[in-house]
Amino acid sequence: MNNVRAWGVATAGKPLAPMTIERREPRPQDVVLDIQFCGICHSDIHQARDEWSGAMFPMVPGHEIIGRVTKVGSEVSRFRAGDLAGVGCMVDSCRRCAPCTDRLEQFCEKGAAYTYNSTEMDRKTPTYGGYSTQIVVDERYVLRIPQGLDPAGAAPLLCAGITTYSPLRQWGCKAGDRVGVVGLGGLGHMAVKLAASMGAKVTVLSTSGGKEADARRLGATDFVVTRGGDAFTKLSKQFDLVIDTVSAAHDYDAYLQLLRPRGTMVVVGVPPSPTPVRASSLINGNRRLAGSLIGGISETQEMLDHCGKHGIVSDVEVIPIQKVNEAYERVLRSDVRYRFVIDIASLRG
Repeated sequence: MNNVRAWGVATAGKPLAPMTIERREPRPQDVVLDIQFCGICHSDIHQARDEWSGAMFPMVPGHEIIGRVTKVGSEVSRFRAGDLAGVGCMVDSCRRCAPCTDRLEQFCEKGAAYTYNSTEMDRKTPTYGGYSTQIVVDERYVLRIPQGLDPAGAAPLLCAGITTYSPLRQWGCKAGDRVGVVGLGGLGHMAVKLAASMGAKVTVLSTSGGKEADARRLGATDFVVTRGGDAFTKLSKQFDLVIDTVSAAHDYDAYLQLLRPRGTMVVVGVPPSPTPVRASSLINGNRRLAGSLIGGISETQEMLDHCGKHGIVSDVEVIPIQKVNEAYERVLRSDVRYRFVIDIASLRG
């Protein structure tokens, strides 16, 4: 075992603080990454504060990881020392069940090994995330980062990127489609960039007019303030696809009315309480309400390659690890455009 410097939480709700964790010695199939950058996902906050219950402590959050390969096991064929690589939301799965063989490892029937707040597949060894200086992962769950992408900006692609890319691909987003994006935060701004790169005409649907300039800069052709007025009436039956990124409580029925016949609304945000939906909102127009959870490893690599081809990264504010608690509070106030990324060099100093 190797001792590794990290920041994490000892118990639920406590501030993040320095700690030491253990990483395994590399096995023949393993890749060792010296972490350079790690994004802050809103789910890091939920889990560090045990807001979804069942969290494991001590916890080192972080599943948007970019680093340099420093060592590879004897059986590794896809990576070599010096490569820029990434680790996203999973570090292993059973590899044998139907979802795993269908490249949907996030739905592993035995339960995927998530990057933190989880265990390895032995169900004994805890996993620790990217707010640390090093990580050791089986090469099957390590991702190639295309040349030319800024590493700090690429880090959030490992969660925010795949979370929004996957529904666009699943529901066939193509040139000329009309796509509505609900909310312009960490997820929403990636949905805009990715849908625009696929040739869609993107409209951002926001409760505030303060982000219109950003929305258009990111690739949106239209911006509509939905609070008050008659926005929902004017936009009725306008969209082929709506990507709903909002985690606050809101009216799904209102947004379903914006879909054309056979259109789809995909939920990727998680409101804190159940959201009622009228059957008529679905029946009238053969509309669909769907959900999407990240993506499998191969689809995540596809997303990264797409971003490399189109020069897409997240808009980020890079911070030292010492400001992580402040960053958590700012995320809750929506005081970031649009993703915090930790410079792990600050943890080594």
